[in-house]
Amino acid sequence: MSKDWTKIRAKVKDFIENEIYPKETELSKGTPESREMLGSLMQLAKDENIWALGHPTDIGGGGMPFMEYVYVNEVIGRSSFAMVALGTHSLQDSIMLREFASPHWRDQYLEPLVQGEIFPSFGMTEPEVASSDPTQLQTQAILEDGVWRINGRKWFTTGAARAAYTTVMCRTELEAPSHGAFSMIIVPTDNPGYKIVRETPVLGINGGHYEVEYDNVEVPEENLLGPRGQGFIIAQKRLGPGRIFHCMRWLGQAQRAFDLLCERMHERETFGTPLTKKQLLQKFVFDSACEIQASRHLTLDAAKRIDQGDDARIEIGLIKVVGAEMLHNVIDRAIQVHGAKGLTDDTPLSLMYRHAREARIYDGPDEVHIQSVARRILKNYEHNGPGWDFGERDASLASS
Repeated sequence: MSKDWTKIRAKVKDFIENEIYPKETELSKGTPESREMLGSLMQLAKDENIWALGHPTDIGGGGMPFMEYVYVNEVIGRSSFAMVALGTHSLQDSIMLREFASPHWRDQYLEPLVQGEIFPSFGMTEPEVASSDPTQLQTQAILEDGVWRINGRKWFTTGAARAAYTTVMCRTELEAPSHGAFSMIIVPTDNPGYKIVRETPVLGINGGHYEVEYDNVEVPEENLLGPRGQGFIIAQKRLGPGRIFHCMRWLGQAQRAFDLLCERMHERETFGTPLTKKQLLQKFVFDSACEIQASRHLTLDAAKRIDQGDDARIEIGLIKVVGAEMLHNVIDRAIQVHGAKGLTDDTPLSLMYRHAREARIYDGPDEVHIQSVARRILKNYEHNGPGWDFGERDASLASS
C-alpha cells in the first residue's frame, strides 16, 4: 500500500471531529435546516478532496484501493452522519449499477449517485417472513410483453423517502431452485405503484427505515439488474465487501466510545479517589482494548482475503458476530462509566448503543452466521478431511 492513505485517513478523521461532531445534534433532527447543513458538509468534503474515496475513478470516485479504503472506513464509522457527508453511503449501490445495470440506468443514475445528488435504497426483507431465510421472500415479479409487474411488501428499505430508486429483490423464477428463483429489479420511487406505508422506528430512532408496498408496479424489462435468477449471487457480491465496511465502521464507533470511557475516568472521582484508580473500571479498559484489537485483526484478515479474490465466507461470518458483540460491549462499558449521564443524549453514547443492538440482526442475524461458519469448518473434517488449520490459512495469506 502507498503511504498516502495514512495522510488521507488523518484528514478524514480531522474532518469528522471538527466539522461533523459539533453538528451531530442538529443533524439528527431531520429538519430542512439539518438537511441543508448536511448538504454543506457534503460540498465541503468535495472541496477538501475527501469525497467518495472508495468509488472507482471511472464513475467519478476517488479510486482508493480496497485495503487502503478499509482503513479509512474505520474512521468514517466514528459518526453515523459521516457516510453521507463523505459520499461513501452509495458505494455498494454504485458498484452494483456499474457492473450489472443496463446502459440506460447506468447513464440515468450513476453520475448523480456518486455525486450525492440522488440517493439509492435497497428492498429485500419483508414483514411476513423470517429474513434469516431469504428464500421465503414473497414479493413477486412477472414478465409479460416486456414489462415486469411487481407485487409485494418490503420493509427496512433504508432511505426510501429520499431515494430516487429502490433495487428490489423479487421472486421471478417460479420453477427454479430456491436461491435461483430471485432477481433484482430497479424500481424508480416515483412509480405510481410504489407506496410508502410508514417509517418504522427502530429502538425509538426514526432512522429512515421504511415499509413499502409494491402494488402492481410496472417497469420495463431492462430494469432487471444482471441476469434473471441471479439476485442472490449479485447480493452476495454486494454484501461481502459491505460487511467488511460495516465491521470497520463498528471499530470506529467502538474507538470513539473507548475514548469517551477513558476520558470520563480521568474526569470523575468517587469516595476520594479518581475512577482511574478503581480496579473494576481498569478491567473495563483492559477488556475493551482486547476486544477492539482482536476484532480489528479479524476484520483486517478478512479484508485482505477479499482483496486477494477469496470469498472469505468463514472470516466474514466470524467478524460479523465478534464485531457486533465487541461494539455492544465497549459502548455498554462507556455508558456504565458515565453513570446517569450515559443514559441521556448529552453524550453520543445513547444513540450509539441503540444502533449497536441493530448490528446483531442486519446483514444476517448472529445465529445464522454462527451456524454457517460452524458447518463450513466441520465439513473440512468429514471423512478424515484436511481440517481447518488457522495457522496454514495465515501462512497462505502471507505467501501470496
